[in-house]
Amino acid sequence: MGDTLSEILKEILKNLPEGKISDAGFEAANIVLYTKDKEYFFDNGGTIKQVVDQIKKRIELRPDPSIVMNQKGATDIIKELIPEEAGLGDIIFDTMRSRVIIHAEKPGLVIGKQGELLREIREKTLWVPLIKRTPAIKSQLIDNIRAVLYENSEYRRKFLDKCGHRIYDGWIRGKKNEWIRLTYLGGARQVGRSALFLQTPESRILLDCGINVAASDAEAYPYLEAPEFKIDELDAVICTHAHIDHSGLIPYLFKFGYRGPIYCTEPTRDISALLQLDTVKIARGEGKDPLYSTDDVKEAVKHTITLEYGEVSDITPDVRITLYNAGHILGSAMIHLHIGNGLHNLLYTGDLKYARSRLLDPAEVRFPRLETLMIESTYGGRENIVGNALEQDQVLAKIVKDAISRGGKILMPTLGSGRAQEIMMLVEEMVRKGDIESMPVYIDGLVWDITAIHTAYPEFLNGNIRKLVFHKDQNPFLSPIFKRVGSSKERKQVIEEGGSCIIIATSGMLVGGPSMEYLRTLGDNPKNALVFTCYQQEGSLGWRIKNGEKEFVMKTDASGKPDILTVNMEVHRLEITGHSDRRELMNFIAKCVPRPKRVLVNHGEKMRVLDLAASVHRQFHIESSGPRNLETVRIV
Repeated sequence: MGDTLSEILKEILKNLPEGKISDAGFEAANIVLYTKDKEYFFDNGGTIKQVVDQIKKRIELRPDPSIVMNQKGATDIIKELIPEEAGLGDIIFDTMRSRVIIHAEKPGLVIGKQGELLREIREKTLWVPLIKRTPAIKSQLIDNIRAVLYENSEYRRKFLDKCGHRIYDGWIRGKKNEWIRLTYLGGARQVGRSALFLQTPESRILLDCGINVAASDAEAYPYLEAPEFKIDELDAVICTHAHIDHSGLIPYLFKFGYRGPIYCTEPTRDISALLQLDTVKIARGEGKDPLYSTDDVKEAVKHTITLEYGEVSDITPDVRITLYNAGHILGSAMIHLHIGNGLHNLLYTGDLKYARSRLLDPAEVRFPRLETLMIESTYGGRENIVGNALEQDQVLAKIVKDAISRGGKILMPTLGSGRAQEIMMLVEEMVRKGDIESMPVYIDGLVWDITAIHTAYPEFLNGNIRKLVFHKDQNPFLSPIFKRVGSSKERKQVIEEGGSCIIIATSGMLVGGPSMEYLRTLGDNPKNALVFTCYQQEGSLGWRIKNGEKEFVMKTDASGKPDILTVNMEVHRLEITGHSDRRELMNFIAKCVPRPKRVLVNHGEKMRVLDLAASVHRQFHIESSGPRNLETVRIV
């Protein structure tokens, strides 16, 4: 182990029996000890607990990789031990960390009563078992993303150890005084390209790094050229959720040499990788050079450290984070930052929904401490009051019935994550209850793969849906009405076949993706209906159609002849949103415990940001403002 051990590891080893630990290292903020002594692995006599109680850090004892059973023998034993009804799936060995990841349809049956099966696997193979739920919907893309983690097992172990040394080895920049600065590199007084840069005397942390998909190149990306932002000094990136306007530019950081950690939840890791790969694919499909490559996306996955909601983790010597449910999409998180030794506590909401939705519980409102709140305002203007869910259900049912009576098709452009699954749930419920007649519901774009991720992480869904997902015969995502569209040929069949149907396709703002292909062929027929279900950013094609435009010059050929898109189909706007409206935002602040002393408003059109900030000040007597892009706010 040599002199590379930090002081905290030396202190731990001093308090453990001599010769029992063969290696010691970090997995980010967690401490992992390895032993070649089988007896000590199975029973350490409480010595590990004593050290945990003393240093107040999480410590895990694992068998040294040199003593675990060979993979074939371990696989045979695992298959023998696990009951058939558990639905055993993939068995993947994380060789350098002595872990075996076991996928099963029913994880509880793999764990066994009071963990007895897990204990038996450990005792017979010496591998440390980690149980994952097999998604009810198979997705090769998800398998490929997860394979990146296990194919790079040796690299991951070294990387996680390096992250731990950054946390525990002390200050590298020199602690002169105490201050906190926050610079808005994007997402201030606008929706899109969210990127907030947090600095302390010791730490440089980026909160989100997104793309404004509806903007021209000059306005599409965060101001990463700002003088205070230096990629080689960046300690960590924390991503609130997978939507492209929050995660879409993260692989670009890796293209330019960033090799530090990204912190987020597991669903955010998986979904953001899918959306980033799709961004590359769409750019290539449009004949453009993508901003980054698929290899850059893989690097981002390799460097991701996932956290559970409520899990407290140090990420630098003076910053500790906790992720809380944001209620926006699967795995979306609000970032709570505890800075310094009790110096200040910030909460960055990302996008939040403070109301129970079909899929998710409302955003969390209770925190250990809270002085500064950075809150979104997508629907923060005083006029932004969204209708209740029952009314929206009735509106959609009428739109569908009217289109069916005309023999038309219903196109619903949507975000691949969050909104699409809400719509699927709503349509499935209406068909099941007989509110609308049963018809094919075609799922196109990344919606299918992201829905598969929803079935892999039911613990992130609300209690009602979680119970349904656990039972195949009740899982709404497995309803026979849903048909996957997997190719251009299948897309053409959907368009040309007779009869009414619903098409749920990305992108939600009609800025590329399969929804554009459907619009081109269905748009000029007044029998068809176009139903917007998500926020339409100013300047996007969706925004222009929503505001009444009917003809669009898409491009011109070599002779100068324009390609004109005509929209004669009925256009509707459905108020189904994963964002809080004005009432919910104010209610969220009112219910925050403790009440923040300062509120910074971002992620909204300029007037909505300023209106919400003024209302917060008026109603709660809290200092509030709506900073501009490139503005730096001194927090302390």
